[in-house]
Amino acid sequence: MATRVLRPPARRHVTLDSQLPVDHRLNQVYRVGAGLMGLVLIAFGILGLLDKIGFFDTGGATVVGLNTNGALSVLSICVGLILLAGMVIGGNTASTLNMVLGVLFIASGFVNLALLDTSYNFLAFQLQNVLFSFVVGLLLMFFGMYGRVSGGLPHDNPYWRARHPEQAEREQRLRARGRQGQVGVGYDRP
Repeated sequence: MATRVLRPPARRHVTLDSQLPVDHRLNQVYRVGAGLMGLVLIAFGILGLLDKIGFFDTGGATVVGLNTNGALSVLSICVGLILLAGMVIGGNTASTLNMVLGVLFIASGFVNLALLDTSYNFLAFQLQNVLFSFVVGLLLMFFGMYGRVSGGLPHDNPYWRARHPEQAEREQRLRARGRQGQVGVGYDRP
């Protein structure tokens, strides 16, 4: 009786950048999400700077219903520019950037919620700022994870194919056989 050495299957290193075509429809979602959120943050930051509020002033100056100061305005502009750069780059870079910044916005909301009535609240956050941070974080995460993280991804999705290479290869062979069978089918009669 022959014995086989059981080895775990070799792990494949997946590089999703090469598997998502530049013109893939998911790319538009990532770009639009990054662009919209970037523009909102830049507009908020510019409006805050136009009011000439002190850099670390916590006096309660508001812009569009949100408390702000110079530091928060500059930070908003910087993050907005990063998101716009992600929009220009597109693809998985924009998706990953949206997800990472979304998580950071949610974490910032929790941290600033804890710092609301303390002397460490140097960004002049109030409850409405915390809620805004949560909403922006959730929207960025939605835009970043769209079509990338789900239990029911369609089988033509590049992320599904990367996670299930054997089944994707099997389905591709079946599709190729189906196309070969259709090549010989034709109408020779007028």
